[in-house]
Amino acid sequence: MTRLGYSLFHRLHILCKSFTKCIPILEAPGQSAIGKFGWKDQQPTVLSFVADAYLNEMGVTNRLRPKDVTSVCKVTSDPEDVPDSLGLADIDHFAQFIRGTMVPPRDTALAQTVDAQLGGQLFQSISCGICHVATMVTVAPGTVINGGTYTVSEAIGDKIIHPYGDFLLHDIGTGDGIVQAGPADTASKLRTAPLWGLHIKSRFMHDLGSLTLEDAIRRHKHEAEHVSRAFRQLTETEQQQLITFLKSL
Repeated sequence: MTRLGYSLFHRLHILCKSFTKCIPILEAPGQSAIGKFGWKDQQPTVLSFVADAYLNEMGVTNRLRPKDVTSVCKVTSDPEDVPDSLGLADIDHFAQFIRGTMVPPRDTALAQTVDAQLGGQLFQSISCGICHVATMVTVAPGTVINGGTYTVSEAIGDKIIHPYGDFLLHDIGTGDGIVQAGPADTASKLRTAPLWGLHIKSRFMHDLGSLTLEDAIRRHKHEAEHVSRAFRQLTETEQQQLITFLKSL
């Protein structure tokens, strides 16, 4: 979906070859791609993610997920999501909506303060940016992806984005014990949460178990232990500068 810069693109390629995290593309039978969507990177495309969510989150079967997981109290025929007069099913419209949604805006006033700018430097110096990658560039318009089923449009092609995430799986000690679309070690791993839009959130981490950003940082263990330790070693002023930076995202 994105041209992440050579180093990260290479990491994704290695991830697919070495850790068998390539996932079948529901809309392109026989094709697979690197998982990028969902807490466990369990879906490779926006449309596959939507189709899976319709079934598992709302119980709505569709052409890509045509059968219910249970027949208890079943009163409708499958699939329930059918094409409209445009030839598009609801999952298609919803995928278009997601692709057309603007990225969360930053708090630009806070971002311009000295504390936020110094905090941004600390963010990089203690290695938060290794996983929370600041800048990516989407692929060029006209690029065919998702097993040949989607062509990148001018609206989203060749755009600089700042997600502050690498969309890869990592073990930071907060795994949910669930294996999805990958090897057994995915039980301890979760996708790096993009930090854009952080300033409008009041609870943090995948389980919403952290009420403060300080607590969320301190919960980072295992692969991120060195980063959490580096944060604890900052002065109180530096810690607050880093938090101010995060609150500007």
